[in-house]
Amino acid sequence: MEFRGPRCARDGARNSYKAFTDYLLTHSFNGKALKLALLAALAAAAVSALLPTAATASPSVRFGVQDDAYLAAGPTLEPNLATLDELGAKLVRYMVNWRAIAPTKPRHPAEPDDPAYDWTNMDAVLGGLRAHGITVLVTLYRTPVWASDSRIPRAVPRSKNSLPAFAVAVAKRYPWVRLWEIWNEPNLRTFLTPNSPKLYVQRLLNPAYVELHALNPANRVAGGATSPRSTSSGLSPVTFMRGMHAARARLDAYSHHPYPVTRGETPTRFARGVCRYCTGVLSLAHLDQLIREVKRDFGAKRIWLTEYGYETNPPDPKGVSWALQSQYLAEAAQRAAAAPYVDMLIQFMLQDEARPNGWQSGLISSDGLPKPAFNSFMLPIAVAARTGRRTTIWGQVRPGTGRRPYQLQRLMSVGWASIGPPGALTAANGTYTRVVSAPPGTRFRVLALQSATPSRPVLVR
Repeated sequence: MEFRGPRCARDGARNSYKAFTDYLLTHSFNGKALKLALLAALAAAAVSALLPTAATASPSVRFGVQDDAYLAAGPTLEPNLATLDELGAKLVRYMVNWRAIAPTKPRHPAEPDDPAYDWTNMDAVLGGLRAHGITVLVTLYRTPVWASDSRIPRAVPRSKNSLPAFAVAVAKRYPWVRLWEIWNEPNLRTFLTPNSPKLYVQRLLNPAYVELHALNPANRVAGGATSPRSTSSGLSPVTFMRGMHAARARLDAYSHHPYPVTRGETPTRFARGVCRYCTGVLSLAHLDQLIREVKRDFGAKRIWLTEYGYETNPPDPKGVSWALQSQYLAEAAQRAAAAPYVDMLIQFMLQDEARPNGWQSGLISSDGLPKPAFNSFMLPIAVAARTGRRTTIWGQVRPGTGRRPYQLQRLMSVGWASIGPPGALTAANGTYTRVVSAPPGTRFRVLALQSATPSRPVLVR
């Protein structure tokens, strides 16, 4: 997706831990009952059998965010970076607008000191992200006026040398960046004209791949960045992949945007009868098919899911509820973590756009109120499997580093009660997997002990 217009200031998202915890305590279930439950949770004894298991999450999977407007240079940048710290977001996809940085043609395009380049905003943002210890995935897109005959930002450059030279300039100026993505949704004419997979490979992907690897073999370059389905002005991701394969694409990872595309779709399945003929659709519900298609066309390449999210109602009448967004965000994380080859999942947007027809998949409303999904990004928790009463719970404590203390809790008639010994530790990446005995209707949550923040409850169905 592309950002569409300006957004409101993000001042309301400050102190998000406290704001959301207060919201959870006063709005989930009954306010008084849940306050008592929180107190009970801190002192309750173990009440259920527990079987530890090895983590099912991929040791390399990372979860991040994208919101260029929220992370724009200016007075709100530092407080908004602090919000990323609260969320535990350690990966950011950042869209590098080639057209804005190089409004005029540089004489030495591979040299970042060429006076044609304006790095002012990018210096502030990438410098801030680096200072906060946040890894950056750079996505290069939008063709400058001087680089194409049609002069439009979605035009394929006339020369195969233009984008790779710019990529080298970016890499030289920000030598700590190692993750790269070439273009955004080139299967759609909205973002690339013509939307030819052959031209995409020959003039954008392969030349940039060669130059970035020549500059530093540690660079990792993703190609594709495809949208999940065909449109009236675009190719399906499967068709685009076939074309990339025929053009002999070179890439370290295939990137894709597995947005939901059908009514009632969840991260794991389509609604009954809705998608019987969804040929070529590669949403997260079709993740297994995406993995097969990537392997067929490119071999055992890594997969980067670089945009994903659910729009919400309110404010979008066609969106899901805030509660469902929170649930689906956690379930999507568990699905990505359990899948082979998947290295990352990027949440699209931190804060909703204020415009009625804007994009509304943020973790924060346009007026600054953290949605339940804010908490779900910090502390995702989901039922990964269930056989009879044997229930596997997967989750992650994202704020912090290394192995983090947490407490699994179960809702009892007297409140929240701790499960197992106090102060269990996550894996080094913050994930945990627990197996419990629980009948349908049981609710669990996790308490992150370093911040005393409870996750949203997860229901065993």
